[in-house]
Amino acid sequence: MPRQAAAVAFYTLLEGLRNRLVWLAVLAGLAGVAASMFLRGLAVAEGAQIQVVLLAAFLRLAGVFITAVFVVTTMTREFHDQAAALVLSLPLSRAAYLCGKLAGFMLAAAVIGVLFALLAALPASGGQWLPWGLSLICELWIVAAFSLLCALTFNQIAAALGASLGFYLLARTIAVVQLMAHTPLMFAHTASHRFIVAALDAVAFALPRLDEFTRSEWLV
Repeated sequence: MPRQAAAVAFYTLLEGLRNRLVWLAVLAGLAGVAASMFLRGLAVAEGAQIQVVLLAAFLRLAGVFITAVFVVTTMTREFHDQAAALVLSLPLSRAAYLCGKLAGFMLAAAVIGVLFALLAALPASGGQWLPWGLSLICELWIVAAFSLLCALTFNQIAAALGASLGFYLLARTIAVVQLMAHTPLMFAHTASHRFIVAALDAVAFALPRLDEFTRSEWLV
């Protein structure tokens, strides 16, 4: 099984490279660098810090979007083209197939994370880009895993991609939603409010705290 999963992971990564995944990431990264340099020129003061923060935020969102799109479109195309059925007709277990796919997507996400970390290191001072890059890779791994789950569940690009990006948005903002729920202006002692707070706490417990990942201020 490990050898079969490794083969699936290798061909998944190879498919991403053939589909110009790296070139798309490079173009997105260069666009972010150009935009951050332009905005740095418009800044009145602390232009270098503004460039670093804006570039880091752009690269983070671009990495998440590219990873989610790659995972969802790859899996959906395989199901629609019956490629997955052909692979599963071979002496290959479903567990090995899914583990191999996940490993391949994680390798592709790591390539994107390393590339974006190197781009973020250009305007950053010191070696702060290294923990930022490691955190970005971990964040992209979470997005890749959930996008794979959504692709297997919905089997449609729009629904799977929407669910993946919705999960990411909720994981990024759940701390703010919790804070708003725990400090209400009205109806603080009603049963409905206590139920909502308990439900939000349960959701926050299950979600990863992506708002603590890959923070732009680490590079400043």
